[in-house]
Amino acid sequence: MPINYLRGFTKPERSDAANLRLGRSLAFVAGAANAGGFLAVGQYTSHMSGILSSLADNLALGEINAIVTGLSSLLSFLFGAATSAIMINWGRRQQLHSLYAMPLLLEATLLLCFGLLGTNLETHRVLFVPATVCLLCYVMGLQNAMITKISKAEIRTTHVTGLVTDIGIELGKFFYWNVGAMDGSTVRADREKLHILGSLLLSFLAGGLTGAVGFKHFGFISTIPLAVVLLTLAAVPVLDDMLAQRR
Repeated sequence: MPINYLRGFTKPERSDAANLRLGRSLAFVAGAANAGGFLAVGQYTSHMSGILSSLADNLALGEINAIVTGLSSLLSFLFGAATSAIMINWGRRQQLHSLYAMPLLLEATLLLCFGLLGTNLETHRVLFVPATVCLLCYVMGLQNAMITKISKAEIRTTHVTGLVTDIGIELGKFFYWNVGAMDGSTVRADREKLHILGSLLLSFLAGGLTGAVGFKHFGFISTIPLAVVLLTLAAVPVLDDMLAQRR
């Protein structure tokens, strides 16, 4: 039973319930990595809106170093998303059970490297801080593209702007005054959608709090449990493929 439950997170056959379970788990990981990464390098790496705005500001001001950093961050997120798409499409062509698990396996490996090698930040900040920012942006792009493809663009996990917007829309419907409305024109909130959006938002918040507290007290090693979570979500389909190849 636990094996089948874990298999359901990333198996090729999808359901709304499975997508939501995976989305909540990945939102938690993204929140933790984003908050912990900010304490490590002083920059949020999950949303490109701020990075692109910062890039525009620095272009106007002529801040060359900041321009290079912003452009590198943007391209890293882009390449991460592209990598996820390539891996998933290749896995689909090969009819693998792990087509959705492979990006998570790569993400777990990169977070594990970040956690184990992060102590170098203190002694080689000039080299490792930009590399760490790019690494975390790449990871965020990798994860966001994976959950976007698996949920058919219904779920995002690395940034919450869209979630908050959709929650606001549903709350607007919920509190709308329908007195005097004609038949068929009554405004109704989608309570199920509101529940889903709220749970994703809370998962990101809980992850952010966990990541910030973990990094404050334990440093870079606090990212290792995040890698373990991702490995757990990805392990069973990968093992299914390994066993299938041996037959």
